[in-house]
Amino acid sequence: MAKAQFHKNQRVYVKPVGTWALVERVVPHWTKGLDEPLRVVYDCGLGRDFVAEELQQEEPIPEKLQSQSERWRVTRARNKWQPTEDCSRHPVPGTYPVVVTGEQDWGGWRVPGAEYDLNPSRVERQARLIASAPALERIATALVSWARKSGEDMPTELAEFAHDAQDVLSRIELGS
Repeated sequence: MAKAQFHKNQRVYVKPVGTWALVERVVPHWTKGLDEPLRVVYDCGLGRDFVAEELQQEEPIPEKLQSQSERWRVTRARNKWQPTEDCSRHPVPGTYPVVVTGEQDWGGWRVPGAEYDLNPSRVERQARLIASAPALERIATALVSWARKSGEDMPTELAEFAHDAQDVLSRIELGS
């Protein structure tokens, strides 16, 4: 007797093929007179059916690890579109801020040169704000968690901050 270990549209790692796929169909093999199927195979759209031992479910990264591993930082990149003498009013002449969001010193957020030249101090502030976003998310999460635990004992003004923090966190998660 077998029970389904995966469900339709679940993302799984297909070990024999070495790739990720979605379970398109769960195919039970029934025998007359039994309440459960003899075996269950999974159609992942890769040309043949796979048994549960050949598949591995996706392990979600715990939220605590996700937010702690986010170490964004502001680095400086060389300003290629203007000579240093033309940008002496910039906070750091000859460079512009780059927010690095990964382990390596590349990738992340950059601003177009023309936009930086219009208002360098505004762009510098934006870079610091973006780099601080993971820490601000941790603070908002802690505030919401604390508000849920304290319930009615919380001052009204602080409860409003917690509601605002929850709204912001929902927009981050849902993307709206």
